Amino acid sequence: MNRPLLRIAMASIAALALLAMAPSAQAEPPSYTFSPVNQYDINLTASYWNPIIAYVSEKSGVNLKLKIGRTSADTTSYVLAKEVEFVFTNHLFTPEREQLGWKVFGRRQSPALQGQIVVPADSPVTELSQLNGQEVAFAGPEAFIVYKVPYAHLQSKGIKVKVVFAGNQNAAFAQLFSGKVMASGANSQLAQGYAQREGKKFRVLWSSEPFQDLALMASGKVRDRDLKAVAAAFFEMSKDPRGREILSRASKEVGLSADAYFIPASAADYASYRRFYQSAPAALN
Repeated sequence: MNRPLLRIAMASIAALALLAMAPSAQAEPPSYTFSPVNQYDINLTASYWNPIIAYVSEKSGVNLKLKIGRTSADTTSYVLAKEVEFVFTNHLFTPEREQLGWKVFGRRQSPALQGQIVVPADSPVTELSQLNGQEVAFAGPEAFIVYKVPYAHLQSKGIKVKVVFAGNQNAAFAQLFSGKVMASGANSQLAQGYAQREGKKFRVLWSSEPFQDLALMASGKVRDRDLKAVAAAFFEMSKDPRGREILSRASKEVGLSADAYFIPASAADYASYRRFYQSAPAALN
Protein backbone atom coordinates (compact mmCIF):
# COMPACT_ATOMS: atom_id res chain seq x y z
CA MET A 1 0.00 0.00 0.00
CA ASN A 2 1.45 3.40 -0.95
CA ARG A 3 1.97 6.06 1.71
CA PRO A 4 -1.05 8.29 0.88
CA LEU A 5 -3.41 5.32 0.98
CA LEU A 6 -1.81 4.07 4.20
CA ARG A 7 -2.32 7.49 5.85
CA ILE A 8 -5.97 7.53 4.76
CA ALA A 9 -6.51 4.01 6.12
CA MET A 10 -4.86 4.87 9.44
CA ALA A 11 -6.94 8.04 9.78
CA SER A 12 -10.12 6.08 9.08
CA ILE A 13 -9.25 3.50 11.72
CA ALA A 14 -8.50 6.24 14.27
CA ALA A 15 -11.79 7.97 13.52
CA LEU A 16 -13.72 4.75 13.94
CA ALA A 17 -11.97 4.10 17.24
CA LEU A 18 -12.92 7.55 18.53
CA LEU A 19 -16.51 7.00 17.49
CA ALA A 20 -16.59 3.68 19.30
CA MET A 21 -15.25 5.31 22.47
CA ALA A 22 -17.66 8.27 22.40
CA PRO A 23 -21.24 7.90 23.72
CA SER A 24 -23.60 7.35 20.83
CA ALA A 25 -26.17 10.06 20.32
CA GLN A 26 -28.49 7.33 19.08
CA ALA A 27 -28.02 5.04 22.11
CA GLU A 28 -31.25 3.74 23.57
CA PRO A 29 -32.04 4.93 27.12
CA PRO A 30 -32.05 2.27 29.83
CA SER A 31 -35.44 0.57 30.05
CA TYR A 32 -37.22 -1.16 32.94
CA THR A 33 -40.71 -2.47 33.71
CA PHE A 34 -42.81 -0.87 36.46
CA SER A 35 -45.65 -2.83 38.12
CA PRO A 36 -47.89 -1.07 40.64
CA VAL A 37 -50.33 -3.19 42.63
CA ASN A 38 -53.89 -3.03 41.27
CA GLN A 39 -55.53 -0.84 43.89
CA TYR A 40 -58.33 -0.10 41.42
CA ASP A 41 -59.62 -1.79 38.27
CA ILE A 42 -57.18 -2.02 35.35
CA ASN A 43 -58.42 1.09 33.53
CA LEU A 44 -58.35 3.31 36.62
CA THR A 45 -54.94 1.94 37.68
CA ALA A 46 -53.55 2.70 34.22
CA SER A 47 -55.12 6.18 34.08
CA TYR A 48 -53.44 7.03 37.40
CA TRP A 49 -49.98 5.63 36.64
CA ASN A 50 -49.47 6.22 32.91
CA PRO A 51 -49.03 10.01 33.10
CA ILE A 52 -46.84 9.67 36.20
CA ILE A 53 -44.43 7.16 34.71
CA ALA A 54 -44.34 9.08 31.42
CA TYR A 55 -43.19 12.13 33.38
CA VAL A 56 -40.65 10.15 35.43
CA SER A 57 -39.29 8.51 32.28
CA GLU A 58 -38.83 11.87 30.58
CA LYS A 59 -37.18 13.55 33.56
CA SER A 60 -34.92 10.65 34.53
CA GLY A 61 -33.85 9.54 31.07
CA VAL A 62 -34.82 6.02 32.15
CA ASN A 63 -37.67 4.43 30.21
CA LEU A 64 -40.31 2.86 32.47
CA LYS A 65 -42.95 0.59 30.95
CA LEU A 66 -46.18 -0.09 32.83
CA LYS A 67 -47.10 -3.74 33.36
CA ILE A 68 -50.21 -4.69 35.32
CA GLY A 69 -52.13 -7.93 35.50
CA ARG A 70 -55.86 -8.54 35.59
CA THR A 71 -55.80 -8.77 39.40
CA SER A 72 -53.41 -7.67 42.14
CA ALA A 73 -52.33 -11.30 42.54
CA ASP A 74 -51.51 -11.47 38.82
CA THR A 75 -49.40 -8.33 39.06
CA THR A 76 -47.51 -9.69 42.06
CA SER A 77 -46.87 -12.92 40.16
CA TYR A 78 -44.92 -10.87 37.59
CA VAL A 79 -42.82 -9.47 40.41
CA LEU A 80 -42.11 -12.88 41.91
CA ALA A 81 -41.25 -14.24 38.44
CA LYS A 82 -38.62 -11.46 38.16
CA GLU A 83 -40.31 -9.96 35.11
CA VAL A 84 -40.26 -6.40 36.51
CA GLU A 85 -37.65 -4.12 38.06
CA PHE A 86 -39.67 -1.32 39.74
CA VAL A 87 -42.82 -1.76 41.82
CA PHE A 88 -45.30 0.15 43.96
CA THR A 89 -46.46 -2.45 46.45
CA ASN A 90 -46.74 -3.73 50.00
CA HIS A 91 -46.66 -7.39 48.97
CA LEU A 92 -42.93 -7.92 49.50
CA PHE A 93 -42.57 -7.69 53.29
CA THR A 94 -43.16 -11.33 54.21
CA PRO A 95 -40.10 -13.02 55.78
CA GLU A 96 -39.60 -15.11 52.63
CA ARG A 97 -39.94 -12.26 50.15
CA GLU A 98 -37.65 -9.99 52.12
CA GLN A 99 -34.86 -12.31 50.98
CA LEU A 100 -35.46 -11.42 47.31
CA GLY A 101 -33.38 -8.24 47.51
CA TRP A 102 -35.97 -5.54 46.75
CA LYS A 103 -35.00 -2.09 48.01
CA VAL A 104 -37.45 0.51 49.34
CA PHE A 105 -36.55 3.95 48.00
CA GLY A 106 -39.75 5.96 48.25
CA ARG A 107 -43.41 6.11 49.12
CA ARG A 108 -46.44 8.26 48.53
CA GLN A 109 -46.96 11.10 51.00
CA SER A 110 -50.41 10.35 52.36
CA PRO A 111 -52.13 9.52 55.65
CA ALA A 112 -51.35 6.11 57.11
CA LEU A 113 -53.53 3.27 55.84
CA GLN A 114 -55.79 1.12 57.98
CA GLY A 115 -57.21 -2.27 57.19
CA GLN A 116 -60.96 -2.16 57.70
CA ILE A 117 -64.09 -4.28 57.61
CA VAL A 118 -66.94 -2.26 56.14
CA VAL A 119 -70.62 -2.56 55.25
CA PRO A 120 -72.95 -0.08 53.53
CA ALA A 121 -74.03 2.72 55.85
CA ASP A 122 -77.64 1.47 55.80
CA SER A 123 -76.74 -2.20 56.43
CA PRO A 124 -78.44 -3.99 59.35
CA VAL A 125 -74.99 -5.35 60.29
CA THR A 126 -73.55 -3.36 63.17
CA GLU A 127 -71.15 -5.86 64.77
CA LEU A 128 -68.45 -8.17 63.45
CA SER A 129 -70.07 -11.19 65.10
CA GLN A 130 -73.00 -10.85 62.67
CA LEU A 131 -70.62 -11.78 59.83
CA ASN A 132 -70.07 -15.31 61.12
CA GLY A 133 -70.86 -17.72 58.28
CA GLN A 134 -71.49 -14.89 55.82
CA GLU A 135 -69.76 -14.05 52.53
CA VAL A 136 -67.19 -11.25 52.78
CA ALA A 137 -65.40 -9.78 49.75
CA PHE A 138 -61.67 -9.08 49.63
CA ALA A 139 -59.49 -7.79 46.80
CA GLY A 140 -57.37 -10.93 46.56
CA PRO A 141 -55.07 -13.27 48.48
CA GLU A 142 -52.05 -10.96 48.04
CA ALA A 143 -53.78 -7.82 49.31
CA PHE A 144 -52.13 -6.87 52.60
CA ILE A 145 -54.34 -4.05 53.89
CA VAL A 146 -57.56 -5.20 52.22
CA TYR A 147 -57.34 -8.93 52.95
CA LYS A 148 -54.55 -10.15 55.21
CA VAL A 149 -54.98 -7.60 58.00
CA PRO A 150 -58.81 -7.74 58.35
CA TYR A 151 -58.97 -11.51 57.77
CA ALA A 152 -56.36 -12.12 60.48
CA HIS A 153 -58.49 -10.05 62.86
CA LEU A 154 -61.61 -12.05 62.05
CA GLN A 155 -59.69 -15.26 62.70
CA SER A 156 -58.40 -13.93 66.01
CA LYS A 157 -62.01 -13.33 67.09
CA GLY A 158 -63.16 -16.78 65.97
CA ILE A 159 -65.40 -15.31 63.28
CA LYS A 160 -65.52 -17.65 60.30
CA VAL A 161 -66.50 -16.01 57.03
CA LYS A 162 -66.81 -17.25 53.47
CA VAL A 163 -64.03 -15.50 51.58
CA VAL A 164 -64.86 -14.07 48.14
CA PHE A 165 -61.89 -12.75 46.14
CA ALA A 166 -63.07 -10.00 43.81
CA GLY A 167 -59.75 -9.18 42.09
CA ASN A 168 -59.32 -5.59 43.30
CA GLN A 169 -60.78 -3.17 45.85
CA ASN A 170 -63.26 -1.57 43.45
CA ALA A 171 -64.67 -4.96 42.49
CA ALA A 172 -65.01 -5.93 46.16
CA PHE A 173 -66.97 -2.74 46.85
CA ALA A 174 -69.14 -3.34 43.77
CA GLN A 175 -70.11 -6.76 45.15
CA LEU A 176 -70.81 -5.19 48.54
CA PHE A 177 -73.16 -2.52 47.26
CA SER A 178 -74.90 -4.92 44.86
CA GLY A 179 -75.80 -7.13 47.85
CA LYS A 180 -73.76 -10.13 46.69
CA VAL A 181 -71.72 -10.13 49.92
CA MET A 182 -72.47 -9.05 53.46
CA ALA A 183 -69.27 -7.07 54.07
CA SER A 184 -65.92 -6.21 52.54
CA GLY A 185 -62.34 -5.89 53.61
CA ALA A 186 -61.09 -2.39 52.90
CA ASN A 187 -58.12 -0.10 52.64
CA SER A 188 -59.12 3.13 54.43
CA GLN A 189 -57.58 5.29 51.68
CA LEU A 190 -59.32 3.39 48.89
CA ALA A 191 -62.65 3.33 50.74
CA GLN A 192 -62.52 7.11 51.07
CA GLY A 193 -61.68 7.52 47.40
CA TYR A 194 -64.44 5.13 46.32
CA ALA A 195 -67.01 6.93 48.45
CA GLN A 196 -65.96 10.23 46.91
CA ARG A 197 -66.04 8.96 43.32
CA GLU A 198 -69.19 6.85 43.56
CA GLY A 199 -71.24 8.79 46.12
CA LYS A 200 -71.44 5.78 48.49
CA LYS A 201 -71.33 5.69 52.29
CA PHE A 202 -69.72 3.05 54.48
CA ARG A 203 -70.15 1.91 58.05
CA VAL A 204 -66.79 0.85 59.47
CA LEU A 205 -67.12 -2.16 61.77
CA TRP A 206 -63.41 -2.38 62.58
CA SER A 207 -60.14 -0.59 61.81
CA SER A 208 -56.58 -1.83 62.27
CA GLU A 209 -53.45 -0.11 63.50
CA PRO A 210 -51.95 2.30 60.95
CA PHE A 211 -49.64 1.09 58.18
CA GLN A 212 -47.49 3.17 55.86
CA ASP A 213 -48.74 3.70 52.30
CA LEU A 214 -47.32 1.40 49.62
CA ALA A 215 -43.61 1.46 48.83
CA LEU A 216 -41.73 2.36 45.69
CA MET A 217 -39.16 -0.42 45.38
CA ALA A 218 -36.41 -1.46 42.98
CA SER A 219 -34.95 -4.88 42.29
CA GLY A 220 -31.27 -5.67 42.49
CA LYS A 221 -31.15 -5.70 38.67
CA VAL A 222 -31.50 -1.91 38.50
CA ARG A 223 -28.22 -0.05 38.03
CA ASP A 224 -27.47 2.37 40.86
CA ARG A 225 -27.30 5.41 38.59
CA ASP A 226 -30.66 4.51 37.02
CA LEU A 227 -32.28 4.05 40.44
CA LYS A 228 -30.97 7.45 41.58
CA ALA A 229 -32.31 9.12 38.43
CA VAL A 230 -35.75 7.51 38.74
CA ALA A 231 -35.98 8.29 42.47
CA ALA A 232 -35.01 11.92 41.90
CA ALA A 233 -37.67 12.28 39.19
CA PHE A 234 -40.38 10.89 41.51
CA PHE A 235 -39.32 13.14 44.40
CA GLU A 236 -38.92 16.32 42.34
CA MET A 237 -42.31 15.87 40.68
CA SER A 238 -44.19 17.86 43.32
CA LYS A 239 -41.73 20.76 43.03
CA ASP A 240 -42.14 21.16 39.27
CA PRO A 241 -45.29 23.01 38.11
CA ARG A 242 -45.92 20.51 35.30
CA GLY A 243 -45.23 17.58 37.62
CA ARG A 244 -47.63 18.96 40.23
CA GLU A 245 -50.34 19.35 37.61
CA ILE A 246 -49.89 15.74 36.45
CA LEU A 247 -50.02 14.49 40.05
CA SER A 248 -53.09 16.60 40.80
CA ARG A 249 -55.02 15.29 37.77
CA ALA A 250 -54.01 11.68 38.43
CA SER A 251 -54.90 11.92 42.12
CA LYS A 252 -58.28 13.48 41.39
CA GLU A 253 -59.00 10.61 38.99
CA VAL A 254 -58.80 8.06 41.81
CA GLY A 255 -60.04 10.20 44.72
CA LEU A 256 -56.67 10.92 46.34
CA SER A 257 -55.67 14.21 47.92
CA ALA A 258 -53.71 16.63 45.75
CA ASP A 259 -50.95 16.29 48.36
CA ALA A 260 -50.37 12.63 47.50
CA TYR A 261 -46.89 13.14 46.07
CA PHE A 262 -43.77 10.96 46.37
CA ILE A 263 -41.09 11.25 49.04
CA PRO A 264 -37.97 9.28 50.06
CA ALA A 265 -38.47 6.23 52.28
CA SER A 266 -36.53 3.27 53.59
CA ALA A 267 -37.21 -0.23 54.89
CA ALA A 268 -37.51 1.21 58.41
CA ASP A 269 -40.80 2.88 57.41
CA TYR A 270 -42.38 -0.57 57.01
CA ALA A 271 -41.65 -2.01 60.46
CA SER A 272 -45.40 -2.37 61.18
CA TYR A 273 -45.69 -4.79 58.24
CA ARG A 274 -42.95 -6.96 59.71
CA ARG A 275 -44.61 -6.92 63.13
CA PHE A 276 -47.83 -8.14 61.53
CA TYR A 277 -46.12 -11.15 59.96
CA GLN A 278 -44.47 -12.07 63.27
CA SER A 279 -47.87 -12.82 64.78
CA ALA A 280 -50.05 -13.54 61.72
CA PRO A 281 -51.32 -17.04 60.96
CA ALA A 282 -48.81 -18.97 58.85
CA ALA A 283 -51.28 -19.15 55.95
CA LEU A 284 -51.11 -15.36 55.56
CA ASN A 285 -47.30 -15.20 55.30
